[in-house]
Amino acid sequence: MSSSNRAAIMQPYFLPYLGYWQLMANVEEFVVYDDIQFTKKGWIHRNRYLNDSKDQLFTLPLKKDSDYLDVFERYLSESWHTEREKLYRKLKGAYQKAPYFQEIAPLVEDCLFYDSTNLFDFTFNSIKKISQGLGINTKLLVSSQLGNTKHLKGQDRVLKICELIEATEYVNPIGGKELYKKENFSSYGIDLKFHQIDPIIYSQFGNDFIPNLSIIDVLMFCGMEKTENLLSCCKIHE
Repeated sequence: MSSSNRAAIMQPYFLPYLGYWQLMANVEEFVVYDDIQFTKKGWIHRNRYLNDSKDQLFTLPLKKDSDYLDVFERYLSESWHTEREKLYRKLKGAYQKAPYFQEIAPLVEDCLFYDSTNLFDFTFNSIKKISQGLGINTKLLVSSQLGNTKHLKGQDRVLKICELIEATEYVNPIGGKELYKKENFSSYGIDLKFHQIDPIIYSQFGNDFIPNLSIIDVLMFCGMEKTENLLSCCKIHE
């Protein structure tokens, strides 16, 4: 292992916005939580897309189950095999006139029609597919496979995972700046940094720009190559 190892840890969001992929592209190891409690109000099973000049939510339907289960214990509903057809038609209707629809549609199909109903497996597959498409070579790791850290919360859990993978630098989205203390990371020999996406605007059918939609939106309007170039449009700072 090299003397420097920059890492990030995130939840398994479904088709998340550009910043998620920027963070992944700017670290050497990217840990995805699977043994973390599922929350209905989060972005694990849903995201936003552009539909008729407005942002609209799309959601993965889940099998009814306890609200206290972890992500890897949750499953897509039994109706998913028909629901995914409807979702694909919605996305196709919204983006079929976008400049890169023909290039990106097969990738969207690969994500939506993946043959697994386990929520984590399904979501993690889409993370792998899109990262590969964007040429991101970062090593992807799953939290439960690194050792038992479930008993730890917040910063303590992050520090333990960093210790397990021998990270020398930890990068967190800028939105979590109040959650972590630099001196706590320094005491473990880890340099704490934050990721901040640059202001990015691209044409969405010539209408008023709506930021931070699903990566699908960026890909449909910018294509794979331009989107890959956007991965460096960010800052990693103290």
